[in-house]
Amino acid sequence: MLKQQLNFKLSQKLSPQQIQLMKMIQLPTQAFEQRIAQELEENPALEGGKEESNEFDDEFSNDEFDDNYDEGNEVIETDINVDDYLSDDEVPSYKLSANNYSADDEERQMPYAAGTSFTQHLMQQLNTYRLDEEEEEIARFLVGSVDESGYIRREIQDIVDDLAFTQNVYTTADKVEKVLKVVQELDPAGVAARDLQECLLLQLERKEQTPSVALAIDILDETFDHFSKKHYKKLIQKFDITEDQLREAIHEIETLNPKPGGTYSGNNRIIEHVVPDFAIKIVDGELDLTLNGRNAPELHVSHDYTNMLKGYKESKEKSKAQKDAVMFIKQKLDAAKWFIDAIKQRQQTLFVTMNAIMHHQEEYFLTGDERKLKPMILKDIADKINMDVSTVSRVANSKYVDTPYGTKLIKEFFSESMKNDQGEDVSTKEIKKILEITISEENKRKPLTDDKLAKILLEKGYPIARRTIAKYREQLDLPVARLRKEI
Repeated sequence: MLKQQLNFKLSQKLSPQQIQLMKMIQLPTQAFEQRIAQELEENPALEGGKEESNEFDDEFSNDEFDDNYDEGNEVIETDINVDDYLSDDEVPSYKLSANNYSADDEERQMPYAAGTSFTQHLMQQLNTYRLDEEEEEIARFLVGSVDESGYIRREIQDIVDDLAFTQNVYTTADKVEKVLKVVQELDPAGVAARDLQECLLLQLERKEQTPSVALAIDILDETFDHFSKKHYKKLIQKFDITEDQLREAIHEIETLNPKPGGTYSGNNRIIEHVVPDFAIKIVDGELDLTLNGRNAPELHVSHDYTNMLKGYKESKEKSKAQKDAVMFIKQKLDAAKWFIDAIKQRQQTLFVTMNAIMHHQEEYFLTGDERKLKPMILKDIADKINMDVSTVSRVANSKYVDTPYGTKLIKEFFSESMKNDQGEDVSTKEIKKILEITISEENKRKPLTDDKLAKILLEKGYPIARRTIAKYREQLDLPVARLRKEI
């Protein structure tokens, strides 16, 4: 019984070629182009570019080679039949139907941020300050301790200890504090702060000291906790000010940058450059889907390799060396043929999957209204196109589609379903959108609590528990009612 089960499991294993195909399906456009470039470099029997011949001949036969050649044998008993590799129409340019592709003239290179790094930017500024040798050592160590957001999130005493152990600089906490004040004068304003409060105060101190800036400094310096919790009435009482004065001070704070290091353009990080894998347009009231043309490369088998086979076929004497060479050619041709077929399967899989998703969410793609998104899980699409759920997942998780409403990650169109008060299935995306709209339209002087939001959605026909409201609100990155309060 155990043996039968083991045999069954082994029979379900994917072949190496199936695994490679699954990996290719998962690749987004740019990574797919890199994969093609790699294959073209590694397989001389595969070539890119247009060909003048007609159709690609899929009838490569492996039988002659599989039956007559064993890599371990020293002698090949029978001749190799190369006719199957020498069809008159053997190597065309390769594409699917033309209407499955969109023209694409986008920049193919991944752009990079230019310039010096954030740390180098700070180090260069230190050269403009007069520091003695010890102060310079401390300053450079402090700059090296600034994180990507622009903060130094370490205790002064820890820095003193590290300077002694790692730099052989024996100093005091007071000296480090003094040098830290110098580092905090560097640009951008707020850099090298130890917490958000200090970061904001450093920026305010560099601004023109108007009454609203001065009030903002006092609020952050004396009542930062009240400010962060939006206890505005306590602030008005504490500083004996009007609502307008408080509003102006808060406006000054809201213009500050809480992460002075995060926006620096010289971080030398890769700039995200999304290339949509599909495009959906509305043509005469109908949805039109195209696959990015960069997913449809023109590939063909090398003429040089087929000519080598012709030479072998026409030669009267066939030595073992010639037969070995032909076997090498055959392997490369098989690999080239498989790669072209795999690309075809990838294109068909992508197009069929996205087409099913587009028609399932037709109302959304025609209107752009997220409330029109229907419940949709991977299995819904897999059943429609008769493919495995994992295949649909590979398409959805890594591909983007250009729509009239912006470029979207395909997996964003998937959501679970919930029942409304009519017993109908509705998408959780629809509920989240209604929740988002409800919060955006609330009176910000008296924001709605999660309990009140649950009651409002119930009135709209969506019976949802308060804890579910809280979960959706957090997923939408919306704070609790108290922190949404404005004056």
